[in-house]
Amino acid sequence: VLRSLGIPTRVITNFNSAHDRNINLSIDKYIDISGKTLNLTEDSVWNFHVWNESWFIRRDLGSFYDGWQVLDATPQERSKGIYQCGPASTRAVKEGDVNLDYDSSFVFAAVNADYVTWIHYSNKRKKRIYSDTRKIGKFISTKAVGTNSRVDVTANYKYPEVKEISFKISYSQYKNSLMGDRKILVTAL
Repeated sequence: VLRSLGIPTRVITNFNSAHDRNINLSIDKYIDISGKTLNLTEDSVWNFHVWNESWFIRRDLGSFYDGWQVLDATPQERSKGIYQCGPASTRAVKEGDVNLDYDSSFVFAAVNADYVTWIHYSNKRKKRIYSDTRKIGKFISTKAVGTNSRVDVTANYKYPEVKEISFKISYSQYKNSLMGDRKILVTAL
């Protein structure tokens, strides 16, 4: 419909798409002390989810948020009392501006939530035991114009994940680093 009105529109597919029911920006999994999964949350991760993007000028949010906007024709949650999602600025999602109207927090979680595993003890206490910051929002894609090729648009939604750098130092270097004001400085490029 938007294309017929002359508004640029494209279909987006998000692989490992989070469905954050409680809008805490994480997908929480609870296990008991034996490792058995507990059904204490309605959060989920879908293999993929599809929505549309359309190109809008955002006078309501300011020109910083102009550009591609997420519109989900199959919303699973109520937003302001009705089933709707968007238009959420992809720029707002990428910048983490989750307090804007039009479901930017829900879309942010869909592409960038942390996947957190908790041990739930019988006395209602819980402890975070694992957090995966890379699982959600993989290969966010659209179809290339004029071909059947995939175009990766992940960078429109999130910054690259920080890569962990492992390094080893000898015990004597570590011991010496603790003496006085000397510190070990590691710079990664």
